[in-house]
Amino acid sequence: MRALAISHSASVDEWRGRERALQHLGLDIETLCAQKWTEGGAMVTPHAQPGERVTGVRTVGTHPALFVYDPRPLWRALRRNPDVIDIHEEPFALATAEVLALRWLSGCRAPYVLYTAQNLDKRYPTPFRQLERWALRHASGISACNSEAARIVERKGFPGQARVIPLGIDPSRFTPSPARPPGPTITVGYIGRLVEEKGVLVLVHALALDERLHARMAGGGPLADRVRDEAVRRGVRARVELVGALDPSEVVAFYREIDVLAVPSIPRAGWTEQFGRVAIEAMACGVPVVSSDAGALPEVVGDAGLLVPHGDAAALAYALAHAATGSAQRLRERGIARAAECTWDAVALHYLDLYRSAARVDSADASRPVEIIVVAYGAQDLLRAALEAVETLPVTVVDNSSSAEIRALCEDRGAVYIDPGRNAGFAAGVNIGLRHRQRPGADVLLLNPDAVVSPSQIHDLQAALHADPRLASIAPEQKDRAGRAARVEWPFPSPVNAWLEAVGLGRFEGGGSFVIGSVLLLRAEALAHVGGFDEHFFLYAEETDWAYRARRLGWRHAVASGVWAVHEGGATSTDSRSREARFHASQERYFRKHFGARGWQVARSAVWVGSMVRAALLRGERRDEARRRAALYRLGPIRVEARIAPRA
Repeated sequence: MRALAISHSASVDEWRGRERALQHLGLDIETLCAQKWTEGGAMVTPHAQPGERVTGVRTVGTHPALFVYDPRPLWRALRRNPDVIDIHEEPFALATAEVLALRWLSGCRAPYVLYTAQNLDKRYPTPFRQLERWALRHASGISACNSEAARIVERKGFPGQARVIPLGIDPSRFTPSPARPPGPTITVGYIGRLVEEKGVLVLVHALALDERLHARMAGGGPLADRVRDEAVRRGVRARVELVGALDPSEVVAFYREIDVLAVPSIPRAGWTEQFGRVAIEAMACGVPVVSSDAGALPEVVGDAGLLVPHGDAAALAYALAHAATGSAQRLRERGIARAAECTWDAVALHYLDLYRSAARVDSADASRPVEIIVVAYGAQDLLRAALEAVETLPVTVVDNSSSAEIRALCEDRGAVYIDPGRNAGFAAGVNIGLRHRQRPGADVLLLNPDAVVSPSQIHDLQAALHADPRLASIAPEQKDRAGRAARVEWPFPSPVNAWLEAVGLGRFEGGGSFVIGSVLLLRAEALAHVGGFDEHFFLYAEETDWAYRARRLGWRHAVASGVWAVHEGGATSTDSRSREARFHASQERYFRKHFGARGWQVARSAVWVGSMVRAALLRGERRDEARRRAALYRLGPIRVEARIAPRA
């Protein structure tokens, strides 16, 4: 597989450790980076190591979000048609828009992945907001260096599940040194900009609260003079050493001269910590870390360091002393283990998996198991029949009814029973089952309690799924207990399709199709790519939403011809009025999510017009049904659902 990586920050030779590790894994990777870039207050230029394919590209602009590349090297690289493009820039950046425009103009159709560190949910001005949304909606993957950044891009339009991948370090440089023997003083290290949001004044205050603490502060910034003045004011000037900016070659030696590293950052309205690479570097060198709770620091540090409330000098002073004395050995061991998760080799494995997912490189295993998830709500007799048919396979039952009878049935049939404690809906139930997988890496069969399918049919279903590497999901043909066939494949809802249906031209509906979720086999790679179900859908349309997100990521869905299952639709629900309200409320949620408020209004008017026409032309029960449908859409399905079918 051939990858093209575009990253202005790859001009820092050490930060191309990811690319070198990917090469060692057999990936053919070409890197384009800034020819010159200011990083850490110094101008850096790339110097390719033996075997590296790295090209420095001229840039116009100096802000990470407001610069562009010389388009000519990008054009030539895109014309070489890589298998995947890694745009290691923020989705809202001008450089990202430039690369995507050149990708389209050059005829390159390789899927692309993006990077984000932005863990504040910002609304950018035009045109950056529109550029960000377009980039996210068409991306095939996202890497984020913290969990909140991943959730933000998902909320903003990325259809899949963003991968949280840490920033990397070179384990050949950042290695543990022998533990420093305890002494009468504690040397506290700080590396970073000397600015207020980095908490340097809080650190100076902390020194005044414990006379054992001495600080070595590396870095430059506008607050340097104020730090000196504050140290004088608090009577600790003799215990504060400002060493200035460090050359990268001096960083390891700095860590070896301190007892504990402080990362006392303070979040601001427009800024917070996005990762905190210095914490991982210090841990790798065996240095205990004390950090504030700003931004991503709790996630990065975890239980491998000590966390204190941001801005709390007393808590910081206590934790620094404790980390360097009583907890030093424990934190040293945990820190070294945490840093091992962030080596370039470990990071490269995550990126290789991301690239393979984006490029749809099939890693199917003919012996891969299938795991079954059933979301139940009462209907014990129906569930018994479903479980008896698949008792030789691993089954997890998520019981939204919290029923003692269902628990006993699962124990009797050998199924894993999970009681979520409340009825949060079908999508939430599926996600609970996915979080408690019995066979990680297995394909997952979603099975309704009122459906019956045999292991041999599941085997045939899985064979059909893996016969096409583009398939995310597949369903069998279905019939009810009387032998009547039921429709399984449906076109995706859209405003255009709603009007085609309204005027009697439903046969011309387009835009792809999905298969219903009563008996639905999901490919493991697609689950990892798309993520779980959207829990805003309480009942109905959750599989439609998942399938649509998968389609936007390049996946397809199909029916396995000749493979049959029995499904008694609606057998677990006896309240038709509530069922209809929930169904159409889910349709409204789907339209609002994927087509916005305007798209929903277009679809809503289509259904209302179509229902009114049918009410005028039909007679009897069908006329009454059309009238009810028109009234439902006039009032708004979600509003009606809230009144007659409130959630538990």
